[in-house]
Amino acid sequence: GTLGEMRYEVIDDEPTGDEQMREWATAIVNLARQSNDGYVELSDEGMDIVQYRNYRIAVARPPFSDGVEITAVRPIAKTVLDDYEFADELRERFLESKRGVLISGSPGAGKSTFAQAVAEFLNDSDYAVKTMEKPRDLQVGPEITQYGALGGDMANTADSLLLVRPDYTIYDEVRKTDDFEVFADMRMAGVGMVGVVHASRAIDSLQRLVGRVELGMIPQIVDTVVYIEAGEVETVYDVETEVKVPEGLTAEDLARPVIQVTDFETGRPEYEIYTFNRQVVTVPLGEEGEGSTETGVGRIAKKEIEREIRSVARGHVDVELQGNDDAVVYVEEDDIASVIGKGGGRITDIENRLGIDIDVRTHDEKPGRGGGTSGPAGSAGAGNGQVGAEREQVVQPEITSRHVVIPMDEHVGDTVEVRAGDEYLFTATVGRGGEVQVSRGSAIAEELEDAIDRKQRITVVPARG
Repeated sequence: GTLGEMRYEVIDDEPTGDEQMREWATAIVNLARQSNDGYVELSDEGMDIVQYRNYRIAVARPPFSDGVEITAVRPIAKTVLDDYEFADELRERFLESKRGVLISGSPGAGKSTFAQAVAEFLNDSDYAVKTMEKPRDLQVGPEITQYGALGGDMANTADSLLLVRPDYTIYDEVRKTDDFEVFADMRMAGVGMVGVVHASRAIDSLQRLVGRVELGMIPQIVDTVVYIEAGEVETVYDVETEVKVPEGLTAEDLARPVIQVTDFETGRPEYEIYTFNRQVVTVPLGEEGEGSTETGVGRIAKKEIEREIRSVARGHVDVELQGNDDAVVYVEEDDIASVIGKGGGRITDIENRLGIDIDVRTHDEKPGRGGGTSGPAGSAGAGNGQVGAEREQVVQPEITSRHVVIPMDEHVGDTVEVRAGDEYLFTATVGRGGEVQVSRGSAIAEELEDAIDRKQRITVVPARG
């Protein structure tokens, strides 16, 4: 095969027998142990991985596999940095200061081949270059010492290399959390690091650092992302941090540290990574199609609004954005009080956290649906003082271990409004047993219990039909 194009080919019409396969497997391992051109990288029950000259050979046996399998891989290309796009710019970046670089791409895309070219260039530029590999199969010159996992742990290798003090270390491959932590530790110790990472998109390799290292440290650990596609440099990203209001938000008090990921070729920001409502989010910039009104941050904001409202609402929730800092939330009528909260406190708290003004309405008020009234349902509480006042019924709620129960003499199946004093609390439907039950622990129950503790008059009136 060639870079980006690999295939299987039949080499014999008859299958190879088990005895022949076992003979070859044993011969390969013995050759690697005895030859100066080979060594055993890993040897465990059922699996041996050897490096012989430029071949990496994996030998699997039962019980690890269901039969004997031999897989031999060899490099199919040798490149230099000048073979790639942005070669001049990349050379300048490597030489001006020690960098933290992630080389990303899908399996077989040519990541390791590019890493070899970078290693050779750095070595030719009089930098002390080492590699960290498992297995050690990068095709580099004899001046570059290749290190494996000392005692089976790359953290031990890193400790040793910090004593050797290389200018640059090529880490092939960075996959697990431990690998990312080792990469970060060496980078923070001042060593230039070039890591090879599996990723289907350039931004994915950077996101793999999220949660593994502190968000604010990411630009200090990785300042360049190179994405390889079919053996070519497809994308180069600059990674830097800036304290600013995230793109798409407007309130100045929302300024925070933002990681900006910028396309190296165009200089245009492509992504922003920051903490939004206590979660780390990656927001694409400028990806919206023609005619789209929803920005990347808008999609994130919509998702966060839905999450917040659903934490207190029991029914269906629908969110519509009205620009960058306004939204309308449609909920079931029974959920209005829970979402708004006492005196509007709950919805105000959500607005302050997200930096978005939220108008709460019922689903009937959604454009295109009949039967609704104009104006936000959230304002109904302020105007409910006289609705059905002549039919107001004073009730004595009972608090059980699981519910707050409001007994009713009538109105079975009717929708009623429950109030404490003159303040609207919530809307509910009277059950067949002639009572309204509110589960304890819910926001509504807490407000109702608080009103009972303060010996407020609890009243019920029929809701507007």
